[in-house]
Amino acid sequence: MKNKKEIVMYIVFGLLTTLVGWGTYIVFENALKLSVFWSNLLSWICAVSFAYITNKLWVFESKSFDLKILFKEIPAFLASRGITGVFEIVFVPLLAKWGFDNPFFRLAQGMNIKADIFFTEGIYSKISVAIIVVILNYVFSKLIVFKKDKA
Repeated sequence: MKNKKEIVMYIVFGLLTTLVGWGTYIVFENALKLSVFWSNLLSWICAVSFAYITNKLWVFESKSFDLKILFKEIPAFLASRGITGVFEIVFVPLLAKWGFDNPFFRLAQGMNIKADIFFTEGIYSKISVAIIVVILNYVFSKLIVFKKDKA
């Protein structure tokens, strides 16, 4: 039962983390007119900060703020998110450059959708890469970062 709760909490906070990442991406790319690369990098930093706090406290219930625990968790979390972050930072702009988003833009136009979010450069690449990243992040967090020591 605890494992099901953990997965549900991971999904809930994962969705919220995704919203933080995508929301800040849209702000950086649309409102601040930053490049896809910089928008993606800055949104990743915002999302990772949010994810560490929520994963630590509510998903994997690592309530200790003892320095020994923090010095273990934070570098492991940053390293694992760094791996998936590099994957995302490389593949979102690459897929966008290769035209991955174009069929989705045409579909949105064909459906007469007017909302700018559906025409944000790189957004469909970001969604596709996010699916892979979410799975990898759970595995890394569960098996490495917040791994419970067996007593």
